[in-house]
Formats: sequence, structure tokens, C-alpha cells
Amino acid sequence: MRPRATREQLEYVIGLLHENGLTSVSSTMADIVMLITEESVTPDIAATIEKAPGVDRVVVVPGTQRLTSRIFRPEDTRVQVGPAGGPVIGGPEFVVIAGPCAVESAPQMNSVADVVVASGAVVLRGGAFKPRTSPYSFQGLGLAGLTLLAEQRRRTGLPVVTEVVTADDVKCVAEESDMLQIGTRNMQNFDLLRAAGESGRPVLLKRGMSSTIEEWLLAAEYVMHVGNSSVVLCERGIRSYDRSTRFTLDLGAVAEAKRLTHLPVLVDPSHSTGRPHLVGPMSLAAASCGADGLLIDVHTDARNALCDGNQALSGEQFSTLMERLRPVVEAVGRTLARPRSQSLAQV
Repeated sequence: MRPRATREQLEYVIGLLHENGLTSVSSTMADIVMLITEESVTPDIAATIEKAPGVDRVVVVPGTQRLTSRIFRPEDTRVQVGPAGGPVIGGPEFVVIAGPCAVESAPQMNSVADVVVASGAVVLRGGAFKPRTSPYSFQGLGLAGLTLLAEQRRRTGLPVVTEVVTADDVKCVAEESDMLQIGTRNMQNFDLLRAAGESGRPVLLKRGMSSTIEEWLLAAEYVMHVGNSSVVLCERGIRSYDRSTRFTLDLGAVAEAKRLTHLPVLVDPSHSTGRPHLVGPMSLAAASCGADGLLIDVHTDARNALCDGNQALSGEQFSTLMERLRPVVEAVGRTLARPRSQSLAQV
């Protein structure tokens, strides 16, 4: 529908759809209202609908990938994280998100936040709720962790991304963060996807560790289907037979996702490799293959980390990586995003 389409025009089009045996779901992307049908649309029906008052265009997308498809939206989607003036993922700038895998304490978060801000990260990551393979592993601080993240957001000026693991937690997590992360284990938790989409926050959607590219994009469809167009995909490695690395980083999937979809794509070189010495090379490779940014684990005391310390970069390693990253990013025609707010990096 056109941006200024009236409610009466919208209702008229809904009636046309129903007359032709089609059901529809109303959704919104930017300032345009969309009517999404589940059934196939014939050329005659499409032509009739396109002539209706208030209709901007009719897009018939084959297959199950609809809202995420480049047929539906040829231009790249740009997702802003945080308030106006904050980092934009999917634009000309290459965005680096960094921080500890898990929020452990106020001193830990102060130390890590200082390091990542000083090195040029533009979004702070940290897990308050941690779904773990073993029930005996550290599961995160929960609400107390959210409070610590919110304190760092106020202190540093960086927007915050953190994982949400249940639909019931979406509201409280959204209140204390700027972006919701859906982890690999929850990529096909459809109730959670819908709830995250309805929160109004941007959603960082990690690929399931055993999921195909199609399944990954269909999970994004769930978020977008309820009206949230601010979805960022994240390749974080998939299961394979080779145990030399924690997972297998599928950079081919990054290039393919960029071809199939208009959504931004990040790469997590930390969880995918599980080896600090591989994070740097894989970060450079991700930048060169078309990724829009990185999600990196950083910890200033990795030996004593409560979660995934064996894959985290130290502050010095992260600073070195950021310097190495700049010329690669520039070689592919982009610039490395820098903090814009009055953060510690500018004091």
C-alpha cells in the first residue's frame, strides 16, 4: 500500500482478496502497510489488486521465502541499533559488536566495556540469560545481568545487544537492551520469534547449528511476518564431522544469504571457531566476503571466565584485530564504524 493509503482503501483491498479466495495478514515495513497472502496469486488477480486505490505495487514471490526475498525488496535493508545517530548495520559502514559471552559482575563489565570502546566497537554484547548444553554450566545472572548491561549503556553510550531465551522474557529484556539476540538453540522457537518481532526492537538472528540457509531465512520470516523489518542475520558456524574447530564457519552461507535476501548479515568468528587464534583470520575473511559486521567475544580475564573463556579475545588481541580489520574493510569499499556518542572512546 502507498504510505498515505487510507484505512478505507486498505479495507477495500482486503475485501478484494477475500472475494478471490485469498486470506491476508496485515504487516508494516517502514511507513508502508503490506497485505501478505498465504496462497498463490494468479496474474489476473494481481492485476485487479494493483489497480485498486491506495495500492503501490503487487509483488508475487515464488516459494516460501517472501518478506526476506530480494524479489520483494531489491535494495539492502539497513538496521539502526539504539537511538537516532546510533550504528547502522547493512549500510556502508562495517559494524563490530563486542563484549563478553556472559555478564558476570560489575567489575568485569567495566573492564571489558572500557576495552571494546577504546578499540572502536560500536555495540556492546553480553549475555544475561545463557542457554547452555550442560545444566551444570553457568546460566547467566538473569535480571541482575540486564541491570549491569543497562548500566554500561548509560556509562559508555554504546547500545546493547543481549540474548533472550523465552517469549515470557522478551518484554523485560527489551526494556533494558537495544537489540534482541535469538541464539542458535532457539532459531526455530517460533513463539519466541514472534514475541521478539512484536517487541519493536531490532532482532539479531543466529543461524541454527544444524540449520540450512532456507530454514534460517524462514525463521527471519517469522519475525518479519508480525511487522518487524529490523532483522539482522548472524552466521555462527554449523555442525560438521571435523572437531579441529568448535563448529565450521560457513562463509559461503554469508555470500549466499546476501544474494538471496536484503537483510544484513553478521559473522560470529568466536563461537564458530572456538579458538582465539582463528578469530582474527576469520574476521578478515568475513569482511572480505561481504559480511556487514562481526560479533566478537572479548574478555579481560578469559582464564577465569564463567562462559566460553577459551574462545574470547583479550583486550590487546581485540585492539590488534581492529587495526588489522581496517584496511580489509576499506579494500572492499566500506569504512569501519566508529562510536558516535559521547562514549569513553571520546573522553
